[in-house]
Amino acid sequence: METIEIFKALSNKSRLQMLEWLKEPEINFPDQLQHAGFEHGVCVGQIQAKAGLTQSTVSEYLSILQRAGFIEAKRVGQWTYYKRNEGAFEALSKLIQSNL
Repeated sequence: METIEIFKALSNKSRLQMLEWLKEPEINFPDQLQHAGFEHGVCVGQIQAKAGLTQSTVSEYLSILQRAGFIEAKRVGQWTYYKRNEGAFEALSKLIQSNL
């Protein structure tokens, strides 16, 4: 993905919040901890409930973050789970240090 597209993905307050929440899912999604744990990531329904946005908006935001490489999705039955791709943040840090 082009550098500009990566920064566009980060240019929205709600998307940044989602990335922050996914950094510490145990703290930010305690309801899921009681029911399913975080082996696969955080259920999209938990993210939507915390964000207070429509399902379609949350899905679009997660899709943008996934295309930029910041999160990974895993489908388990009827549920989709998301977690951070920490390697993408390391690559972004190197990109900033070397190019900007």
